[in-house]
Amino acid sequence: QLQLVESGGGLVQPGGSLRVSCAASAFTLDTLDYYAIAWFRQAPGKEREGVSCISRSGSYIDYADSVKGRFTISRDNAKNTVYLQMNSLKPEDTGVYYCAAVYFPRRYSSIWDREDEYDYWGQGTQVTVSA
Repeated sequence: QLQLVESGGGLVQPGGSLRVSCAASAFTLDTLDYYAIAWFRQAPGKEREGVSCISRSGSYIDYADSVKGRFTISRDNAKNTVYLQMNSLKPEDTGVYYCAAVYFPRRYSSIWDREDEYDYWGQGTQVTVSA
C-alpha cells in the first residue's frame, strides 16, 4: 500500500509560480519507483482532469495541452517525492491538485489521464491563482 500526501499549494497572483509536492510512504516493501505518478486537478464545478504524468523511471513525461510549456513534472525516487513546478500561472489553473499513483502500468502513454487506472490518490492541495 502507498500513502500520498500533497503539499505546496496556496494563493498566487497571475503570472506567478508555485511548486507542489507529492510525498509517498509505503506500508509494505513497495517503493515509489514501482509506480508511475500523475497530477490531476479539479476546478470548482468541473470534472477532474489530468495535468501531467511521469513514468516509473522518469523516461516518459506528458502534459495536458493547457499547461505545456508552463508546468514541469519531476521525481526523486530516493526521496519518494514527485514535484510539479508551475510557472506563468493563470486564473484557470485554479483548483485542487491531486497526485495519483499506478503500480507498474502497461502502455502508460495511452492511459495516463484516465482516473480509473490509478491505485492510490492523495487528499489534494488547493491552488488559487487570483489578483
